[in-house]
Amino acid sequence: MTANAARGEVVAVLAGAERRLCLTLGALAEIETGLGLEGLSGLAERMRALSARDLAVVLAALLRGGGEPALAEDLGRADIAPREAAEAVAKAFAAAVG
Repeated sequence: MTANAARGEVVAVLAGAERRLCLTLGALAEIETGLGLEGLSGLAERMRALSARDLAVVLAALLRGGGEPALAEDLGRADIAPREAAEAVAKAFAAAVG
C-alpha cells in the first residue's frame, strides 16, 4: 500500500494490516466534535494526554480521512494495541504538519 504524501497520507500497520490514515479537514472537524472542543486551540493540549476513548475517536477520524471507513466503524472490536494506535495517530499528525 502506498500513501499520497502530498495529501498528508500515511500508512500504518493496524489490526495486522497496512491501513491508510489522513488528517483531512473532515477528520479535524470529527475530532473537534468527538473530543468536545470548540476550535483547534485546545487540540494540541488535549493530544498530550489522550484517554483511551479520545485515542479511539482520533484514530477513527484519521482512518475515515484515509479512506478506511470499515475499520473506523469496527474499531471497538479490532485487535489494535494501544501503542500501535498512538504511533499511527502521531505519524498522521506529523505528516500533516511536516
